[in-house]
Amino acid sequence: MGAQRPARRRRALAWLRWGTVAALVSLLALDLLFPPPLPAARDTSSVVVAHDGTPLRAFADAEGVWRHPADLDAVSPLYLEALLTYEDRWFHRHPGINPMALARAGWQWLRAGRIVSGGSTLTMQVARILEPHSRTPWGKARQMLRALQLEAHLSKRAILTLYLERAPFGGTIEGVEAASWAYLGKPASRLSRAEAALLAVLPQAPSRLRPDRHPQRARAARDKLLERMVAQGAWSRAEVEDARIEPVVSRALRQPMHAALLAQRLRSADPAAERIESTIDAGLQRMLEARVAGYFAGLPERTSAALLVIDNATLQARAYIGAAEFGDRARLGHVDMVQAVRSPGSTLKPFLYGMALDDGLIHSASLMVDAPQSFHGYRPGNFGMAYSGPVSAAEALRRSLNVPAVDLLDRVGPGRFAARLDHAGIRLRFPRGAAPGLPLILGGTGATLEDLVGAHAALARGGRAGRVRLTADAPLLERRLMSPGAAWIVSEALASNPRPGERADTFDQRDRPRVAWKTGTSYGFRDAWALGATRRHTVGVWVGRPDGTPLPGQYGAITALPLLFEVIDSLPRARADAIRIPPPDGVEEREICWPLGLAAADQPASLCRRRLDAWVLDGAIPPTFAERDARLWSAGRVRYRVDAGTGRRLSSQCARSHESREAEIARWPALLSPWLPAADRAAARLPLLAEDCADDGRAALGELRIEGVQDGARLARPPGSPRGVRLSLRALGAQGGVQWLLDGRWLAETTGARPFIHQFDQPGAYTLTALADSGAWARVEFRVLR
Repeated sequence: MGAQRPARRRRALAWLRWGTVAALVSLLALDLLFPPPLPAARDTSSVVVAHDGTPLRAFADAEGVWRHPADLDAVSPLYLEALLTYEDRWFHRHPGINPMALARAGWQWLRAGRIVSGGSTLTMQVARILEPHSRTPWGKARQMLRALQLEAHLSKRAILTLYLERAPFGGTIEGVEAASWAYLGKPASRLSRAEAALLAVLPQAPSRLRPDRHPQRARAARDKLLERMVAQGAWSRAEVEDARIEPVVSRALRQPMHAALLAQRLRSADPAAERIESTIDAGLQRMLEARVAGYFAGLPERTSAALLVIDNATLQARAYIGAAEFGDRARLGHVDMVQAVRSPGSTLKPFLYGMALDDGLIHSASLMVDAPQSFHGYRPGNFGMAYSGPVSAAEALRRSLNVPAVDLLDRVGPGRFAARLDHAGIRLRFPRGAAPGLPLILGGTGATLEDLVGAHAALARGGRAGRVRLTADAPLLERRLMSPGAAWIVSEALASNPRPGERADTFDQRDRPRVAWKTGTSYGFRDAWALGATRRHTVGVWVGRPDGTPLPGQYGAITALPLLFEVIDSLPRARADAIRIPPPDGVEEREICWPLGLAAADQPASLCRRRLDAWVLDGAIPPTFAERDARLWSAGRVRYRVDAGTGRRLSSQCARSHESREAEIARWPALLSPWLPAADRAAARLPLLAEDCADDGRAALGELRIEGVQDGARLARPPGSPRGVRLSLRALGAQGGVQWLLDGRWLAETTGARPFIHQFDQPGAYTLTALADSGAWARVEFRVLR
């Protein structure tokens, strides 16, 4: 009998071992046949965040659920304390189920006849979230088996992370991070005790306790948990009493929606990413969105806008507004105008002047001709069709005069200019098969606000343009657009331009940053631009209609520029931003003279009609441009001989000998004559030729006379006629084209002596000027009576 006992014990142990093995094999087989319903991949909804982690815009998953990715280390410890104390104090010790908690819950249910407390662990809750089941004994058993499976497959940290991402919080909100932003407007990392307790209780009855719908119920549940935290010794009575004071605000449930078009753009570029970190400053973005919305309340219907702010040091975008109001159907608020290709108007002019400085073609005070001109058949006009005559290069840039810019581009070469811009990252768009031409400098091309901002940043970055960076990991791509010296001179010219309505000599700019600003308006008032560069930021503004329809009367200086300055004045700044940056090496200030454009110290005083201070680059002081027409007597220094007694000019062929001496004059460009004072015209005029000398070809440009109205005439409208005075006008003595100016503004163009008719309806004094392509001109003044 005694010998049989060890044998039975051995058989029992053998059966136990085989039974254990069989059980384990069975469990493994079941695990393989019925694997835990873990997500194949983390299918949280995508979220685009600012550089500090603040969500800008979230995108729901395929089922329309808002679920942000969660990081256990980024969730407030207060929330984790409240959650584990309320839901599962033994979470880190049990294997997925807590028999003691289940027994207690069952006993309470038997005694009370209703559920008093739950026995589910956090792991069981995760199992039910991943695989919902009915509230039956079989469903509960299945939930417990799944919980054991989860514990076998995952770490406690992974299980807790699943809960943080998937716990229901009402509506389509899942996860503590999404709930914190939706209900509280803040990240889950910055929860107070009261907020942590509120979010800890919500998943127990998310529909009944939603704070946006039932704030009183939510507060009662929160306070109940706060009392439990005291009872469990997790928080002190004083801490809980402070927490109870906080109200539960009935805040409208909403997802963040800032920089919406940028977020959409970034998500489209990386649709699989769960969290995309942008470079946006969340606070600045919200403030500027509100400012833009208010600014456009009074503008014409269907008007939209784009705004881009970048940090000059890093080229990172700090604010990005692609439409005046995202989602507005009337304004086509779904179109991202930061990326849209539009006519840039005059916004490319600073780069042309910078390139001309680097080429040694100009200095800041070079004499430019702002008068009607023909460039290979192309006749540009200024905005408003007014002309100013002689202007410096810096003034022409500040005032965005069109004729000097086209003149300069013609000398630089439009193809070469476009290639330089393309190399620097400004991708100009031309019609298929079209080559860059002179109209490109006035907007006859296509560009994006993003490229223009990256290029204008060169004015504050020593001539280095770059690609705007939208994400934290985007590479820094920059190219040299102009030399540091050229960038400084161009920036100085633009920054010295006072803001509209302010005088540079009286306005106190000590508290405002210096801004190198430039506006632009495309043909037909379709696009209004304003760009400005300070030491720290570059800002670009576009205003218009996305469908390309005109906005008559809305141009850069009126529509876009005020918003630009509002934005710049609201940006972070330091006292140093208002101080002019010293000129870099190679830039010096020199005194020059007009009309020759050369250094004042290198020419006699008699040839210096006007003295100006100029910024010169690398010592280059180029002369005033020669005129294109070879038939014209070109501007510049002219030497000749005169009779010592009479002062008459001598040619190389005179009938008798003369006692002579050297003389010289400084000629102005011929087309400037109508704008010059009489003294300047007289000083640039050659003396009459001696009677016995043959023509030397240096005679005047030819006589031009206006026919149709006499100088000094007083004209009255016909008696009883509702019409004004109607005149037929022509220029006598002209061979080619003639430009007609009325009070300095372009009026008409004729050829030779062909007439044109104009009606003068308003009484008053008029000045009519005829300017031939040869430089010959005539002027009459008359008055129309009432």
